[in-house]
This record gives sequence, structure tokens and C-alpha cells, in this order.
Amino acid sequence: MIPRFLCLVLFPLMFAFIGLADERPNVLLVLSDDHSVPHVGAYGDINCRRFGITPNLDAFAREGMRFDRAYTAAPQCAPSRTSIFAGRSPVGLSATRFAQPAAAGTVFFTDILREGGYWVGLDGRHQHLDGKNKDLDHVTDALVELGMRDEAFEERFDHFVRSTSTKGDNLNQVETVFSSILDGVPQDKPFFLYFGFNQPHRRWGDDHEGIDPKLLKLPPDWPDLPEVRLDYAKYLADVRDLDTGFGYVEKVLEQRGLKENTLVIFMGDNGEALLRGKGTLMTRGTHVPLIARWPGQTKAGSESEALISGVDLAATILDVAGLQTSEGMTGISFKNELLGKPYDSREYVFAERGWHWGPINRSDGFDLSRSVTTSRYHYAYNATPEKHYSPVDMGNKMAWNAMQMMNEQNRLSPLHKRLYFESPRPVFELYDLKSDPYQLKNLAGSKGMETVETELRSELDKWMIREGDYLPLPSHAKATTRR
Repeated sequence: MIPRFLCLVLFPLMFAFIGLADERPNVLLVLSDDHSVPHVGAYGDINCRRFGITPNLDAFAREGMRFDRAYTAAPQCAPSRTSIFAGRSPVGLSATRFAQPAAAGTVFFTDILREGGYWVGLDGRHQHLDGKNKDLDHVTDALVELGMRDEAFEERFDHFVRSTSTKGDNLNQVETVFSSILDGVPQDKPFFLYFGFNQPHRRWGDDHEGIDPKLLKLPPDWPDLPEVRLDYAKYLADVRDLDTGFGYVEKVLEQRGLKENTLVIFMGDNGEALLRGKGTLMTRGTHVPLIARWPGQTKAGSESEALISGVDLAATILDVAGLQTSEGMTGISFKNELLGKPYDSREYVFAERGWHWGPINRSDGFDLSRSVTTSRYHYAYNATPEKHYSPVDMGNKMAWNAMQMMNEQNRLSPLHKRLYFESPRPVFELYDLKSDPYQLKNLAGSKGMETVETELRSELDKWMIREGDYLPLPSHAKATTRR
């Protein structure tokens, strides 16, 4: 491992003298916001296909590799994005509280890229690397004092725009904005650019033209209510806007002749702001679309079942650029998977849930949980089971209001009453994703599942120890908890 201070001198000189800068690929990372599997037609989603929601992303998937088992490190925007750039978990970064930046001095993969001769830029939807767009004055002052949000932070990038909206009328400006960013890239340097979309984050419009709520297929863990259907139709309309914006980005790359030498990675930052999605460690909270196109390197139309974590993006992008990760980064490069070469895939992916904006007496605001997922099983540990479930970003919306009223009137099915209104919630949850993909039957404590549960609980213990987690270990909680 080369010390970081030497990288400042060695990497620029190395690539300047041996002339490799022009040969290394550009890297474009596009993140959608609150967008989980299955909401891309390329993943086989019947609703996206029926209503033609994602034609541009579907075409993109036909040209690249679709990852079917990609997960973010947290079901919330800020910690998941910070973990992507730092290449390690929010727990390990002490950034589990919503909008808490990583500590000053934390190395991002963009720092290493820049030291290695890349032009690096951030634009589009706020990446949350330096906190919220606007916070309390004394909070902002503290961040500036610590060097976590100031001019010195911004100078780590060649192009830094804290937040550019892609919502509403701004969607039509994406092509112009994206093109103007590329105007600033020197011709003699490869570039890395993060470009984020606001879609499909909530604050959806009322327009869902062409998407009939009555014709939508709902997952079995959602109650079939008119309000739920209408809410879902509006979500899909925002996914459609995301796809339109992605099409503008693709158009600019094509027009500028950059498509053939650019690795484009598209990923959701965390799960959908719908029922049992964002803010939960159910799979729809962390299981996200991940599609990558690398012309001449990645086989078009290929698919991967490899377990991928959001923390792996840093290691992969650096590997593609011929650079090493920084000490402390825990991600695993999946470059060989992109190249179709032998690849030692992960056995486990981990996720955490900390404080999100909201009331501390409900799970949409304050909920502490951890999870581990394998190719077949998903195991979750709820350290605050007394918190009543409330969906993040929809606690006061029509769908949730209708469900609460139905529950009060005892008109929900036993399944939906248990999934959304059981109190206290179980401390441990275990699901067989092969036979129960919608996670309807909790197998924790069931006869015949002891070996699986013990293995996953032990792996979660070890991960929490490695990351310096502050929660009680699951095995310790198991010793004093019924379930």
C-alpha cells in the first residue's frame, strides 16, 4: 500500500510519463433516488413493461451487465451515498445518523482518482457527502469548523455543485446541464463524474398519464386499496421521468463520441419510499438496480447473480482506473465480473439502519437495525422492536392514512395487520428468499432453521465487531430475548 502523501506525487507523474491517461476509461456514476428492484423493465417487472416505464434503462441493460443481487449499505440516502464514496459501511464511518458526513480526513475514491490523474466532478441531486443542503446554522458552523463542509472540502473536486434539481421543469434541462459539465473536462484527462437524479424520491406530481392504477400488479405484502394503487402509479410516473433524464445523458455521451471509452454505472441509492421499502432492511429497502456498460470489456446483455454491496463501487472504480484502494476501505472489486473473468463473489452483504428525519417514537424516524443477506437467506436484527412501524417519507400520505383507518376498523387482512401493525415487532427475522421472496413468513426460531440462523447471527456479530458498531451484538440480545 502506497502512503497517501506519496500518491500526491507519484500517480500524476507516473501517468504523465508513461502516457496512459488517454487510454484509461472515463467513469460515469449515475444514481437514482429511492429506487429499488424490481422497478426497471430489464428486471422483468410486469408494471414497467406493461406501461413502458423504462425504455432507456432497458436499452442500456441490453448493452451492458445487469446485476441481480446488488444491495446498498443502508436504506437511506445520506448513509448509503457516503458509504459508496468512502468504500466502507456507514457504521464504520460513524455516519449512521441521517446527513452526518464522514469524519474529516476520510478518503473518498474520488480523492485517489484525482491524485491518479483523473478529472473528478459531482453534480445533479445532492450526494450528501458534506451534510444536508441546508441545516441549522450552528450545525453548519460545526461542520465547517471540522473541515467537513467548507471551501477546502469543495476543492477536493474539479467540479463541485452541491445540488442541481432534476424534478419538474428542470428535467428538460438535464441534457444542457450534463453537456455543460463535460465542457469543463480537459481533453488530456480521463474523467469521473457523479450525476444524481432526484427521481423517484417523493414529492411526486399528480400526473400519472398512461399508467392505470387499476391495472397495476401489486406485491402480496401490500393491501389492495385504491389509495395504495394511486400512490404506486405516481411513483412509477416518477420512475418514467428518471428514465427520460437518463436518456438525455445517453444522448450527450453519444453525440460527444464518449460512449465507447466510458464505463457507465447506474445504481439506485436505496429502496423505494413505499411500503416495506425505504427505511427498512427488508429487501425492497436495500435491494437496488445496478447496471454497468463498459464497451469492449463487458459482454452486452449479460447478467450476474454475484452478491454486490454499495461499498464495492469504490474498489471497482479504482481497479478499473489501475489504482489501489485506501487503507480502511472494505469494498471488494467486481471488475473481473464485468470482464467475464473468474470472480470470488461475496458470501454476505450487510446493511444498517440508523436515525432518519422524523419522530423518534416511530420507526420512520428512529429505528436501529442491522441485517445480513446471502444468496438465499435474509436475516435482520431489530434492536428497537418497540418502535411502531411507519413508512419513511409517507407517514402522512394518503396510502398510509387509508391503511391506518382500515386497521382501526379491523378491515385489514391478518397478514397485512401483522406486517404493518404488529407490536412489538420481532427482534429477529429470518426469510428464505428462494421460497418467500416477499418476506411474508418469519422463520426465526423455527424448527429446522437453527443452523442457518446461528450462522447468520454469528456473521452479523463479527461484522459489527469489525465495524465498531455501538449496538448490542445479536448473539448477546438473543441470550436475553424471547424472539
